[in-house]
Amino acid sequence: MKRITMGILALVLVLSMVLAGCSSNTATEPAKDEKQSEQPATASKNEITIGVVGDPHNWDPIDTFLLDWSTIATSVFEGLVDRTVDLKIQPGLAESWQFLDDQTLQFKLRQGVQFHNGEPFNAEAVKFTFDRLLGEEGKKGPQQANYTSIDHVEIVDEYTVNFILKTKDPVLLTKLAGYGGVIVPPKYIQEKGDEYFNEHPVGTGPFKMTTYEKDNKVVLEKNENYWKEGLPKLDKVTFRIIPEATTRLAELQTGAIDVMKAVAISQAATVEKEEKVDLVPVGAPTVYSIRFDTSKPPVDNPKVREAIALAIDADTIIETVLNGYGKRISTFQSEMSFGNDPSLPFREFNPEKAKQLLKEAGVKEGTALDFYFPGNDAIFKEVAQAVQIYLKDVGIQVNINPVDSSTFISDLIPNGKAGHMYRQGWGGWTLDFDNTAYLLYHKGEFWNPDFYDEKVEQYLAEERSTFDEAKRLEAFKKLDARLYELVPDVPLYQSVNLWAVSKKVKGFTPPADERIRLEEVTVE
Repeated sequence: MKRITMGILALVLVLSMVLAGCSSNTATEPAKDEKQSEQPATASKNEITIGVVGDPHNWDPIDTFLLDWSTIATSVFEGLVDRTVDLKIQPGLAESWQFLDDQTLQFKLRQGVQFHNGEPFNAEAVKFTFDRLLGEEGKKGPQQANYTSIDHVEIVDEYTVNFILKTKDPVLLTKLAGYGGVIVPPKYIQEKGDEYFNEHPVGTGPFKMTTYEKDNKVVLEKNENYWKEGLPKLDKVTFRIIPEATTRLAELQTGAIDVMKAVAISQAATVEKEEKVDLVPVGAPTVYSIRFDTSKPPVDNPKVREAIALAIDADTIIETVLNGYGKRISTFQSEMSFGNDPSLPFREFNPEKAKQLLKEAGVKEGTALDFYFPGNDAIFKEVAQAVQIYLKDVGIQVNINPVDSSTFISDLIPNGKAGHMYRQGWGGWTLDFDNTAYLLYHKGEFWNPDFYDEKVEQYLAEERSTFDEAKRLEAFKKLDARLYELVPDVPLYQSVNLWAVSKKVKGFTPPADERIRLEEVTVE
């Protein structure tokens, strides 16, 4: 059975490669709305050019959850707490912190730091940032939900603040190193307004944004007053927005860009042959699954959901579609996640058992299910085609529905309009299952319009009730087991991101969380 299926999958892949080859003659040409670089990247200047996939279209940190934002804006903004490229928590704009009691977290702030506009960083800026995040402006964006454990911020003195908490939040320090927790300049925003700030961001980071051309490029220039002595080492970094992977690769090959984010799996072999470029694979916390709308028959039945999970050969998908650049997962979290239970086995490919479960559940052969995913995700399109083949083998017809990415994320999923099942991708940026599990499985959350289980709610409450890591891990293991039993989704794989880096670029480490750190980067 597996050999037959792999043969079919291979045929799908060959056809997709042929189609890609047919369009390759024009793909390297810029689209009509995509401007060519004004000049190639050059080693004679102390600057680099990075090719990235997307433009977040809004640089206000409380208005975004996009990795495209963090790839660029990590160099512009900073939080009280920092997370290094090796994912370790360390002091940022705060020199130290301590819990005075279970509901009071005190920060001692770094002195002598300025925003890019010359405005001083101090306790007033911290309070303004979190008043804004937790207030009416914050309600408009997705970040507020990550910080609801904070009631308010009190100013103790010019360089000391107390965070007064509503509830215990064992992941708060990590969240404060995230997008929503970066500090913004009070006077600048009050004078210029939120709309202006969206496109003209100001932070305290090593680089300041001097040019933003929507869907074309972002230019960052060295912050001469940066508080870390001797940094950054580069004078300028240009990010070019190049959605098409074929175009990004062509620009890399001509030297127009020095670093390429999101090398397509099909391009890996080509990049490896480039003498002046290194291909760098990086394990990421991002995971992908097939999420079910548990309110829609027949996937409202756990037995049907388990059958679908057993009918899909995730190992073969990773081997053939991803060319091995992926890792199996047993629940919807990566191996990097605190809360992952490595003792839970991967579900084995078992189409015969899947057929038996479908028969027991009364699912008739030929039953149709709608499967939604973002149309711009070329890799997942191949995954969806593979899933379609697998489920056809057990008597289920899958209708594939590629849709606009923005509509998919902001409308179809939260409003329960993404079919019987849909692609679920999650960055797992806190490296703690709390952030993923609470937002995806807790009743009433934006990303969870339908799933509810009393025991899941109980285990979520347990892991949030203590700072004791052993007790939290125990609660997570119970949660993992319950989700494994209920199958609200089919966990597929953990991503392995591919980067291409010019050999003239030194000190650049592709990050697992896609938040590029450029302070120490140099160019020959």
